[in-house]
Amino acid sequence: MHRQSNIVIKNRRAAFDYELLERYTAGIQLFGTEIKSIRQGKAGLADTYCVFVKNELWVLNMYIATYFFGTYNNHEIRRERKLLLTQRELRKLERAQKESGLTIIPTRLYVNDKGLAKLDIALARGKKNYDKRQSLKEKDDKRTMERVMRR
Repeated sequence: MHRQSNIVIKNRRAAFDYELLERYTAGIQLFGTEIKSIRQGKAGLADTYCVFVKNELWVLNMYIATYFFGTYNNHEIRRERKLLLTQRELRKLERAQKESGLTIIPTRLYVNDKGLAKLDIALARGKKNYDKRQSLKEKDDKRTMERVMRR
């Protein structure tokens, strides 16, 4: 019997700074103290991005706090972590990144019902400043409409 996990860490800037085109779910290679910190919710995706190194996808600058009970075995806070995807997904992502100038960014980190850490990544295109202003305007309009509907 597996317990349902409610650990979800989101990259809130991702949807604001980028136009998200395709989404994938990847596993992450972690140390024992890292998964324990994630299960406590002590991780962050701000300023995180993915790169290819020798046909492998790595996530860089992902923050996972040191585990309080981890002794000398504790991990580095912002080390490079390998993402686990199928070969077909890796080839598709690498091709899209090279040809189109797109980037790969993490959008969500969570622990699934089997207790494994998963990272949702997205193939994304950077937004220009006027696109960001448009997003803010749409969000503000939506909020105003909701306020009017409640009355």
